[in-house]
This record gives sequence, structure tokens and C-alpha cells, in this order.
Amino acid sequence: MKLERGNDEHIAYEHFEGAGPGIVFLSGFNSNMQGDKAVALDAWCRQSGRQFTRFDYQGHGDSSGKFEDGSIGRWIDDALAVLDEVASGPLVLVGSSMGGWIMLQVALARPDRVIGLVGIAAAPDFTEALAHGGLLPEQMLQLELSGSCAIDNCYDDGESYLISKTLLDEGREHCLLERELIAIDSPVRLLHGQRDEDVPWNRSLLLAEKLASENVELQFIKDGDHRLSRPRDLQRLFATLEALLGDLD
Repeated sequence: MKLERGNDEHIAYEHFEGAGPGIVFLSGFNSNMQGDKAVALDAWCRQSGRQFTRFDYQGHGDSSGKFEDGSIGRWIDDALAVLDEVASGPLVLVGSSMGGWIMLQVALARPDRVIGLVGIAAAPDFTEALAHGGLLPEQMLQLELSGSCAIDNCYDDGESYLISKTLLDEGREHCLLERELIAIDSPVRLLHGQRDEDVPWNRSLLLAEKLASENVELQFIKDGDHRLSRPRDLQRLFATLEALLGDLD
């Protein structure tokens, strides 16, 4: 399905109606709605008859646009459009990696709609980590000279993809961890693997400290990697969601 955005742009999405609260999955950086967690959540929600929505940010998956033209602000806008025009009623957001950053911004923008959050290796402010030590000196130089640089994709047989200087510069406008308090009062559950080589697990600890909500729980998986998409990881995610939904009833 397509959500038209004007100027020949669209957001690809999958949605089915069901019982509420509905669940919306927000994928990670350079990922898409066909990933293991998104597909597994789709099946889990269908089995239980719960409303579920997944989508591709512009420049990702089947949505329009080029990946290197994207920005955090644009992808936040994509998520808000899906909430406003596709999903209905109160919602629980599940955000993986960058999707964890996007879900926090969406929760701040739509506090009347978002009643719970589940972060999987949530990566708020990851563009700052890239800009300050996450890139090689030659990559930073390339950014300055040409406005973009290539980054290896360790999940896709070593194929690289482009990121832009605009992504890093614009990302600063949406940083959250520098705030004294992140004004989200809904229940939050954070899952993070301690063998995550992309987003340090203590990022979730810092996020928990910054959230205004008193209803925040963390689960650290000692042998878990960044993706947390093994069968036992998925079962942990389902159990976390089931318990959270039970608390919200």
C-alpha cells in the first residue's frame, strides 16, 4: 500500500485493522519493513487480532526517494504521517535502533495517541556519535569536500551506502539525550544486547535516566547483538509487548 505525499512521493506501508491499542513498528537506519522483527511482529499481531502497522521511511525499502537524501526530520515526518493517516486510536510504538529515536520524537509530538513505547537497541542521537568519532578521518574529510561519504554495511555482504553531511547537521536539531529531561510520561520498555557493536548498551541506560516517565523497565541481554532478531529475542519482544499491553488494559 502507498501513502501519497505529493510531488510524486509516497510512503510504502502495510496495515491491518484489529483490536486496540494498535502497534506501529519503526525500523532502523537503512532498514525496511521486511526485516525479521517487522515481519515477526506482523504475524504475532495477526494471530492475536491486534491492529498493526509497518512502513518504510522515504529512501528506504519500497518508499520513494533516495536514501542519501533523507534526514532525521524527514523520517520523523514520515512516521507522523503514518500515525495521522493510517493507524488509528491509541498506539504502542516499537522502535528498532534509529526507529527508537524516531519513536521518541513521535511520542513527544503525539502524546495523546502514543500510550506506550518499546525500544530495541534504541539509538537516539546516533548521528552525533557518527560525527564525533564514529567515522574515520578520511570519511569526515570526504563529507566536508563532497557533502557525502560511503559507510560499509556490515549486514549486507560488505556493500556500502552513502550518508550525507546534511544528515549529520540536521540530526542535531532532533537530539534528545542532551536535554535535562525527555518529557514522555507513558510506559517505556527498553531491550538492549550487551554485545551490540553498533549502539552501546549503556545508551539505553542513559535514555532511561532522561525519561520523565517513572514506568520504565530495561532488559539487558548479555549475549544479544544489535539486531536482537534471534527466535529467543523475538519471543522476549512478544512477552514484553504482551505484558505492557496487559498493564495498559
